[in-house]
Amino acid sequence: MKDAINRPVCNDCCDKNRPGERKSGILVRLIFSLFCFVLGILAKNLQLEIPWVYRMFFVTSYVLAGYPIVFGAVQKMRRGKFVNELLLMTLATIGAFAIGEFLEAAAVMLFYSVGEYLQKHAVSKSRNSIQNALNLRVNTARLVENEGIREIDPSKVTVGSVIEVLPGDAIPLDGVVINGESWMDSSTLTGESTLRRIEVGGEVSAGYINHDSRLEIRVSRIFSESAIYKLEKLLEVASSRKAKTEMLLSKFAAVYTPVVVGMALLLAIVIPLLSTWSFADSIYKATILLVISCPCALVVSVPLAYFAGIGRASRDKSLLRGADVLDALSKIGTVVFDKTGTLTEGKFRLQSLITEKAWDERDFLNLSARTLSASNHPIARSVKVAWEKVAKNAEAYTRSWGCDFGTMTEEMSGDSFREIKGYGVLATLGGRKIVAGNAEHLKRRGIVASEPTQDGTVVHVAVDGEYAGHLILYDSVKGSSIGAVAELWRLGMKRVVIFSGDRRDNVAGLAKLVGIEDFRAELSPKDKMSALEKLLLAVPRGMKVAFVGDGLNDAPSILRADVGMAMGSSSTDLAVKAADVILMDDDARRVPRLIKLARFTRRVVIANIGFALIVKSAFMALGVFAELPMWMAVIGDVGVTILAVLNSLRILASKSTLDKTT
Repeated sequence: MKDAINRPVCNDCCDKNRPGERKSGILVRLIFSLFCFVLGILAKNLQLEIPWVYRMFFVTSYVLAGYPIVFGAVQKMRRGKFVNELLLMTLATIGAFAIGEFLEAAAVMLFYSVGEYLQKHAVSKSRNSIQNALNLRVNTARLVENEGIREIDPSKVTVGSVIEVLPGDAIPLDGVVINGESWMDSSTLTGESTLRRIEVGGEVSAGYINHDSRLEIRVSRIFSESAIYKLEKLLEVASSRKAKTEMLLSKFAAVYTPVVVGMALLLAIVIPLLSTWSFADSIYKATILLVISCPCALVVSVPLAYFAGIGRASRDKSLLRGADVLDALSKIGTVVFDKTGTLTEGKFRLQSLITEKAWDERDFLNLSARTLSASNHPIARSVKVAWEKVAKNAEAYTRSWGCDFGTMTEEMSGDSFREIKGYGVLATLGGRKIVAGNAEHLKRRGIVASEPTQDGTVVHVAVDGEYAGHLILYDSVKGSSIGAVAELWRLGMKRVVIFSGDRRDNVAGLAKLVGIEDFRAELSPKDKMSALEKLLLAVPRGMKVAFVGDGLNDAPSILRADVGMAMGSSSTDLAVKAADVILMDDDARRVPRLIKLARFTRRVVIANIGFALIVKSAFMALGVFAELPMWMAVIGDVGVTILAVLNSLRILASKSTLDKTT
């Protein structure tokens, strides 16, 4: 991971093969170079009769500031890289010495070295701010055992184990506090600087910092499922996935620099033969052209902007798979939400149940829970919870009609259970065939389901081909959903749509509540894909479609959308693998915030490109057709790069700055 983060964004500016030197050593060397440069100016202005005195000061200043540059140019030439910025700077300054411009040569090398130092400092600062999250990965966990405390690799700790976390330490694994209470710093994952009070029963995540008390934590997730681990792995991938703008700039730089070198040679050798310009003037102007020609402002600031955007998103609990995802997010015009678990809590509560005359309500609820016991769908889990509250014990329950279907603790396997995504389940219990799911699921098997008289999510159940009844469950709307949809409209979305397999009445009620007019109800996973395909074909050219979901049924749609988002820590593994963006909590407001961040990042990238090209073009024209000192050309080159880098760092600004962007 460190290799991915620390890789140079510009090989000329950040060449690892140049002489290694500490930051403090570079600063001292540049200060002495500046001191010698000032002495040279004083000696020249005093008009001493011995000219070599001020020239000696300028040469000393040049050597102190420029020997790493010259050394780096030679090293690159030995590796076959004959066209690079270091060589351009070396040739330009040697040319200045050749025509007697000692002050110009020293000034160019000094200003360039100072600019490069400031540029590296800015880039390093931004990388460090992003890497802070990764530095919180703990290499050891303090495992609590009967014999005492044993330090162990977090990846070897199993779910249910108890670990000890001391004051000042980072939490190594996700879990629940079982002993102690403390203040927690969660800024790494949430971006919130305010400390949180965690007591017994409180959930903590890997990466939180324990501030003031010893804690015992029961591990709830293995290390590879923790947010910190996901952040680390996604940043590894993100660092290698480039945006189209980055790839175009790389191709541009590969052509641009050789073209400028050719222009400089033409200016230095051919133009004097065809005009009244002297060779000295032509060589001087050619050196200025070489100085200003480096595309570093582009090849440094643009990748840095995307990298800062990915880092800023990770601080806001949103993991992106690459810079290309940021580009796509900036062009989103349509957002599609799955309903259950995305706009709603995904935690169903049994509202009522209606049975046929042959069934007792307790029998029916037990049968329904037993049938759904092997499913991990939120509806199935809710039915099981409802039965457990009624039964209050794990003993076998004999139904009033004389058939014991077994206990809730029995495992279903093989032919006894089959789940059909988007429809329901088929099960065999006590020799009887059970069908449970939506009305379409029963209809396909020739069973007519009764029409519910109440609003809610309905689970129909049939036994041996006969309709037995239905359960009605209620799923509450997330508090963040209304605000998220309102913010998406403020961002100028063309369409915000809901896809759901639920009944039309339920989806219509939710859509009205959150402020969405366009919805599709009673969709199977295949229907969702078809509806999404139609949306993708209908969007205007240049616009993108995002799909936000959390379940196994959503994985195909998440994969097919221009930008697929998996929401929440409960997202299925398949949905997470298919997603371009992983939202690490269930806050729907992360979606508009990501779009705002992506648009802001793109504006910064465009501003950097436009600013660099305009300023460099102006300085090139002045260098050729006007009297432009070489040191001003250096300031033009280095200054543009520094300003572009600083502009990129705005992406890592405070939350309030991002909230103002649209």
